[in-house]
Amino acid sequence: MTMAATATAIAPQEQFASDVRSGLAKPRKELPSKYFYDALGSALFEAICLLPEYGLTRADERVLSRNTREIVGRIPHPVLVSELGSGSGRKTRQILGALCKRGPVSYYPIEISPKALASCAAELDDIDCLSIVGIEREYLDGLQTVAAARPPGAHLLVLFLGSTIGNFDTGADAKFLREVRGKLRPGDSLLLGTDLVKRVDVMLEAYNDSLGVTAAFNLNLLSRINRELEGDFDLHQFEHLARFNDATSSVEMHLLSKRRQMVHVRQSGLVTTFEEGETIWTETCHKYTCPEIARLAAAAGFRVEAQWVDETWPFAESLFVAE
Repeated sequence: MTMAATATAIAPQEQFASDVRSGLAKPRKELPSKYFYDALGSALFEAICLLPEYGLTRADERVLSRNTREIVGRIPHPVLVSELGSGSGRKTRQILGALCKRGPVSYYPIEISPKALASCAAELDDIDCLSIVGIEREYLDGLQTVAAARPPGAHLLVLFLGSTIGNFDTGADAKFLREVRGKLRPGDSLLLGTDLVKRVDVMLEAYNDSLGVTAAFNLNLLSRINRELEGDFDLHQFEHLARFNDATSSVEMHLLSKRRQMVHVRQSGLVTTFEEGETIWTETCHKYTCPEIARLAAAAGFRVEAQWVDETWPFAESLFVAE
């Protein structure tokens, strides 16, 4: 039987307002991508994962499906599993199901979206011997809670699937993984998903789909500010922009102002002016190479124990072990 519970420490609305104020006050305007994921944003992202142009999620699932036995075979038992950004939990179920064949497993998905945690619990509810404790917190805070709850002798496996690590700025990915490593013990494991470099046109199409779902996902960030922070963004005067940055090997998502305009965000105490063509930088999606992943592991205090790559849509799952 699966038991579901939720440990909650909801970030205050004041933090959202503060982040919006500081981000839009910068010379290069930006907004944290974590605020994409309100209820509507989470639903839009689930739709993005089904789009023909967005091969990343299917590649991630193929790698996990084809290599579940080998991945699980490298994980000591008993094991405690925590996932950073579980989403719906669909691609995690094979790993968890295989681990549960060896004995009971406690699973701690960490999300800032309560809707995602609810979907995850529903998706995995039928797995025998799996207990689920959803943690509605930022990744590192949530992981600290999990690490503190581990019973003596338990191995900790952290899942960071998809390509969320690529959303960090250059250098910030290694810094984040070092912080993850700081909450682990030597020998603990991290299964890390990374999207790999491929043709530029293929990468750009994944973030600029023909149905406009990604555009709606991006623009919903402004809509959320309007709904929750009393903003007055005119969504018709902004458009979604995806472009490839050769210098950083990253796809960048922006919201481009179509004309000169003034915007108020009352709960942030902000009045800001946009020039025509000025953008808000909303997300970075770095694309890795396999040698780069090994360097990232070493810089963060891990070693690469094993790596599995999808050849149809170049994507890697790498098993890191804490040194």
